[in-house]
Amino acid sequence: MTEQPTRICILGGGFGGLYTALRLNELPWRKSEQPEITLVDSRDRFLFSPFLYELLTGELQTWEIAPPFEQLLQNTNIRFCQQVVTAIDIEAKEVQLSEGEALTFDYLVLAMGGETPLDIVPGAAEYAIPFRSIEDAYRLEERLRLLEASDQDKIRIAIVGGGYSGVELACKLADRLQERGRLRLIERDDRILRSSPNFNREAAQRALQQRGVWVDLETTVQSIEASTMALEYRQQVDPIPVDLVLWTVGTRISPIVQSLPLKHNKRGQVLTTTTLQAVEHSEIFALGDLADCKDAEGQQVPSTAQAAFQQADYAAWNIWASMTGRPLLPFRYQGLGEMMTLGTDDATLTGLGIKLEGQMAHLARRLIYLYRFPTLDHQVRVAFNWITRPLQDMISPPVR
Repeated sequence: MTEQPTRICILGGGFGGLYTALRLNELPWRKSEQPEITLVDSRDRFLFSPFLYELLTGELQTWEIAPPFEQLLQNTNIRFCQQVVTAIDIEAKEVQLSEGEALTFDYLVLAMGGETPLDIVPGAAEYAIPFRSIEDAYRLEERLRLLEASDQDKIRIAIVGGGYSGVELACKLADRLQERGRLRLIERDDRILRSSPNFNREAAQRALQQRGVWVDLETTVQSIEASTMALEYRQQVDPIPVDLVLWTVGTRISPIVQSLPLKHNKRGQVLTTTTLQAVEHSEIFALGDLADCKDAEGQQVPSTAQAAFQQADYAAWNIWASMTGRPLLPFRYQGLGEMMTLGTDDATLTGLGIKLEGQMAHLARRLIYLYRFPTLDHQVRVAFNWITRPLQDMISPPVR
């Protein structure tokens, strides 16, 4: 009788989940130890989220930043399952799916990311658009096309949140809309990009000013309606007209993860050990937005794509080590700097003693992210397109 292979179930196909699966597939398994790896995600495509903004300006195409999972996994032993997770039974070691039979597991990787909360302000769920997924980008593109085709003189857009996502959105949209755009960035703090390096913050402030983006600091959103929103500044509430509201604030952990009988922090994140295992459950690994992790040096690991990318290597190694009797490695986060796009062909980059701004930063950002694409095959296809696209555009100019 053939022994059942060890079953590894990975929930979530973002930076944490997909890269864990790919790394597991590359490790030197003996034939008798080869596990059964299943990757579960509700969508059919991986999203390289740092490049989502480039869809709005036509700088990049969907296939470049959102390749299908089936394509990325075609030369691996990883099984992809496009399903919605409806429940997780830790005791029975089962994952309930929206359709079909439950998945059983010996090791479970929680990498389902977070959700954008839209119920904290009246009207946000009905009238605001988040910017986290490819579907969000498509929805925004549709709205923009309608507004651009209208006969109104100015297109009024409010972006809630002065973090990286809000700033990057504001700059991209300003470059797309040019003179027709009337953009305002709304931040409840007294500065944008509060936790970012001064170099990035100052570059962002210049970029916003050059593009005519109005920045409302120390301002909160009280409510949103179809064509207006109410803003509070120093205890005074004023309505302003808007055509479009974009919401970039906050991350909420999935209710399914919050309901698990694991140790959580106040935000609902799963508490982990330095080896990325859920406290008191060594068979469960948690990474990315849903994990509260301190690394081997005791520093809090940020909820960023960069951190999830690094955690994936350790999670894969530690699962392999657990199965093969090797010591597990405590996670060591390496802050490699921060990059931000500030409009078409413009960016800023800080890290490892380097500070760049403008077209050089834009090029460096492109190349660094190209290197981080999930597979060599996709890297080559995208790189070839980047090299040949200027020639293609000369022959047949792109039409938005």
